[in-house]
Amino acid sequence: MARAAKSKPLRDVADLTKAQAKVEHMRLALEIEGHNERYYQEDAPTVTDAEYDALRQRFNAIEKRFPEFVSAESPSQKVGAAPSGRFRKVRHSVPMLSLDNAFAEEDVRDFVGRIVRFLKLDDDKVDFSAEPKIDGLSMSLRYEGGELVTAATRGDGSEGEDVTANIRTLEDVPQKLKGRNVPDVCEVRGEVYMTKKAFLALNERQKAEGSTIFANPRNSAAGSLRQKDPTITASRPLGFFAYAWGEMSAMPEETQSGMIHWFERCGFRTNPLTKLCHSVEELIAFHQSIEEERAKLDYDIDGVVYKVDRIDWQERLGFVSRTPRWAIAHKFPAERAMTVLRDIEIQVGRTGSFTPVGKLEPIGVGGVIVQNVTLHNEDYIKGVGNKGEVLREGRDIRIGDTVVIQRAGDVIPQIVDVVLDKRPKSAREYHFPKKCPCPLHTDVVRGETAAGEEESRARCTGEFACPYQKIEHLKLFVSRRAFDIDGLGEKQLQYFFDEGWVKEPADIFTLEKRNSKLKLEEIEGYGETSVRNLFGAIESRRRIALERFVYALGMRHVGETTALALARGYGSWNAFHDACLKVVKGDEEAMAEMDALDQIGETVIKSIADYFGESHNRGIVERLTREVEIVDAEKPKSNSAVAGKTVVFTGSLEKMTRDEAKATAERLGAKVSGSVSKKTDLVVAGPGAGSKLAEANKHGVKVLTEDEWLTLIGE
Repeated sequence: MARAAKSKPLRDVADLTKAQAKVEHMRLALEIEGHNERYYQEDAPTVTDAEYDALRQRFNAIEKRFPEFVSAESPSQKVGAAPSGRFRKVRHSVPMLSLDNAFAEEDVRDFVGRIVRFLKLDDDKVDFSAEPKIDGLSMSLRYEGGELVTAATRGDGSEGEDVTANIRTLEDVPQKLKGRNVPDVCEVRGEVYMTKKAFLALNERQKAEGSTIFANPRNSAAGSLRQKDPTITASRPLGFFAYAWGEMSAMPEETQSGMIHWFERCGFRTNPLTKLCHSVEELIAFHQSIEEERAKLDYDIDGVVYKVDRIDWQERLGFVSRTPRWAIAHKFPAERAMTVLRDIEIQVGRTGSFTPVGKLEPIGVGGVIVQNVTLHNEDYIKGVGNKGEVLREGRDIRIGDTVVIQRAGDVIPQIVDVVLDKRPKSAREYHFPKKCPCPLHTDVVRGETAAGEEESRARCTGEFACPYQKIEHLKLFVSRRAFDIDGLGEKQLQYFFDEGWVKEPADIFTLEKRNSKLKLEEIEGYGETSVRNLFGAIESRRRIALERFVYALGMRHVGETTALALARGYGSWNAFHDACLKVVKGDEEAMAEMDALDQIGETVIKSIADYFGESHNRGIVERLTREVEIVDAEKPKSNSAVAGKTVVFTGSLEKMTRDEAKATAERLGAKVSGSVSKKTDLVVAGPGAGSKLAEANKHGVKVLTEDEWLTLIGE
């Protein structure tokens, strides 16, 4: 509890000095990246949606005040999940992005206020289309000449799975669009869902047959749609609500609400609760009314979605990384339940981080059977928050306690309170381990943050010697966003690791060569066909894109977005590898070149230097590169005047916002950087330009006015 007394409450972002903000920015980047890894890669999130959202909001607030801090580690760079590989992959012509979340009325008011300011309206008269947020599976249906030709899941937003044969079995999806006003190319997007009644009936059948029991209607809909046999999909009652669009050769309507009516005329089912709202008060009232009706609906929803109604305003507002500025999801409050904490176990992550997991007496919360719950860290169990604040009025969590759990945003379960009146005499205090549970029993420590404070999370000091960390690195390596090796899941990988057959990534690609001794086909559950398919899947992944390869190395703080930025910045593996080795040696020019890349900062550079500075890691990489072919990063496809050029915007822009300018430049194939170096091609300087303009003159970089920039890009 001594640490709690030393901690200070967070200062308002507006009161931070630049130095303080930089330290806070780095801390938040590390924390959010860690949450991203646990949620997207490890499927073991340790914070609620609301807590995650609060971190991201503070992070964004700092970047808004200090745009030069903008980092590739921003959580706004993440979307969806990569396609599984079971179906043919489909590249979306227009990305399928996700929505930002609001959890309180104040968030909704801020959302509307930002839109009014962005559009520079004299009043706040903005109409919104509001609709229930269906908890289903996002789908994109492509029609050409009015005929359905392709149906694809969202996947990672850029690439999804081809489920056309299965979608054709849904009654709500027309094979041919009705009406006269149908564009030659038309992508209709919406949600595939299963009703609660159908879900309960399906689980009864699954139970009787000894088959998989689904956790909720959303999972059952996804499982039904991803059947290799379309007749199985046809046997399960799935519905589809249309509410959005992708590529359109022509727009039949000028508003979101108009498009909803157009979908209906084409033969689609749309949500009858969709409503046009004319003010913030109407949006909030709509949210309240839908929440009251929620239990009566025969399909699952987890909130409502607000969208700017005018499509021309949607286009003007554009996007912030993975989310549109013109839409937001207003989530419902968390659902709660009481159950008993039976035990606490420790999970060791890829970076050695310790995550205590509570093992619960199974309980249903919001349609999901919850058996495990995150306990975050040692302090959280004791009743102390990350900033030293008192949690649960100081009540600690003990094994045997009756606890209150909730699923904030209907996603991540956590313990929010302990019922002391129900605490049994046999309840046991939990003592956090001082040694790693791995066979090496290496020490567990809590390091320091960039601000010099003790980290909230404990870590194993074993690094790559720790088997838990080794296997987690391997799991990342074969994951969908990395090498995506079909048929080599966690169970198979764990078995190969335990047997000593796969200890590092390169071993995966030598399995077939060693199989005369290993004899995988004799392992229970395999056989000649399975082994042949596995070797085929491994062989098909010997050729990999540079950004996937960099991500697969598992360097700390180098997520997908950072890996993509590095790949685009260096173009080839040899160029990137040489730069990394120079950074290890402290080459200032190489470090400056890496730092100049858009959204790459000190944290990432230090992590890369630490990784390649370790001879063990270099050996792993060298052996791996002998087994695979690394494909150079794609060059910009645009033939614009600024394609491939590095551009820096500085000073005040008068005819467009900074965000609009950046979005336009990137759309035309340019790379936008936050700092000026001799690698910079153009600097667009508005009134008030300071140090960046001076740097441009120092390096002889061409400087354009805003008008000259607009002329250059033809706008």
